[in-house]
Amino acid sequence: MNRILLSLGTAALMALSVANASAKEKQSETFLKKAIEGNFAEVSMGELAQQNSQSDAVKSYGKMLSTDHGAANQKALDAAQALGMNPPSGPNAKQKAEHDKMSRMSGAGFDNMFATHMVADHQKDIAEYKKASKSKDAAGEYASGQIDTLQKHLDAAKSLKAGH
Repeated sequence: MNRILLSLGTAALMALSVANASAKEKQSETFLKKAIEGNFAEVSMGELAQQNSQSDAVKSYGKMLSTDHGAANQKALDAAQALGMNPPSGPNAKQKAEHDKMSRMSGAGFDNMFATHMVADHQKDIAEYKKASKSKDAAGEYASGQIDTLQKHLDAAKSLKAGH
């Protein structure tokens, strides 16, 4: 009787362990999907800043954004491949709508809205990346490696915002 209970207990623990691993894998895939969409969005926003801004500082920030998020996206795509997931191929609908809205602006109005958007966006991203960095998988490694760059972007966006 005790052996049966012990076997059942072991089987239950194994099932929980598999379920827990599956949930963690799902979290990693969800994070990477959002990260890849976000990187695509940041690259296009950076390009937009270089086109629509009147400020050399905003244009320079846009160039940094495109370069850094382009490089980050390659790492995120590699992490997605390591997890065997099918990654997105562009920004999500909300990000596209935000880009379209800002693409109709230029000059100081664009610069102010862009800086405000970048501060809010990078604050949210840093929180998500810190949470994801706790995973001991390719997604966690990717997230850990990007936090300093995201913080640099946030600090620069705050100083752009302060300048307007």
